Amino acid sequence: MAPTSQTTDYLIAPQPSNKGLTRVVQGTDHTGAAAETSVVEERPLTIFLNSREIVTAMTIGDYPEYLALGFLRNQGMLSDADVVTGIDFDEELETVVVRTAKETDHEDKLKKKTRTSGCAVGTVFGDMMEGLEGLTLPPTQARTSDLYALAHKINRTPSLYLEAGAIHGSVLCQGDRPLVYMEDVGRHNAVDKIAGWMFDTKTEAADKVLYTTGRLTSEMVIKTALMGIPVLASRSGFTAWGVEIAQKVGLTLIGRMRGQRFICLSGEDRLIRDVDPATVPDDAKKSRRKSAGDD
Repeated sequence: MAPTSQTTDYLIAPQPSNKGLTRVVQGTDHTGAAAETSVVEERPLTIFLNSREIVTAMTIGDYPEYLALGFLRNQGMLSDADVVTGIDFDEELETVVVRTAKETDHEDKLKKKTRTSGCAVGTVFGDMMEGLEGLTLPPTQARTSDLYALAHKINRTPSLYLEAGAIHGSVLCQGDRPLVYMEDVGRHNAVDKIAGWMFDTKTEAADKVLYTTGRLTSEMVIKTALMGIPVLASRSGFTAWGVEIAQKVGLTLIGRMRGQRFICLSGEDRLIRDVDPATVPDDAKKSRRKSAGDD
């Protein structure tokens, strides 16, 4: 299927036409009549760092190399100094092996792990706050006109969510342009894929915005901050710890962004309010449909 006008500007766009990511199942509707619907596939992916098995994640199965790279990067198991010599994905064995020129210092990370509140149950190794002490995010400012434009474009982009639901998306943006749109059953996987893409392409974070369709939790705030992205926005709500961490590290945190409305609970100083909200179409009901998974 040819890309639509909503996806031609993306470097990576969702793949709702990829039949390997969804499956049609039969059922009955509320009247008892036969019905069919698309459901998202979910499969395990075991990530290795050199010869060491690190974690098995539940994922939709696209971009396994980026997911592995981003997971290891966000866990502090890969640093900018590490040289990745190869990434081997075996679809049959459902494994991906990231190989580095030298053995990495990841043993201590494996001694402690935390189960997070993300969908599909994320896992964080080591101290969740490690790396945040003394972190300074770039002072890059964000125009509200760009934020409104991003929400409008992203919520109208053909996606697996609109095709089958039960999925979250994270979008790396620059100015008013969404660049890389990743989806997965867990929002932590979606943002890890973006982190992997950024690591692989050596993309700078200072002038970027991360937009997510899910809750602004502590894990999402920590990942965004450690990636060096100064602005995190969502159409969904917040957790108290997520807000506290954002305030501590100076991350601009914007939530409940629908139509003309949003609320900023951290990093207000970065916002340039260059558009009157009254001039923005209040079209929240016409875009990405509301579901329990959005909050």
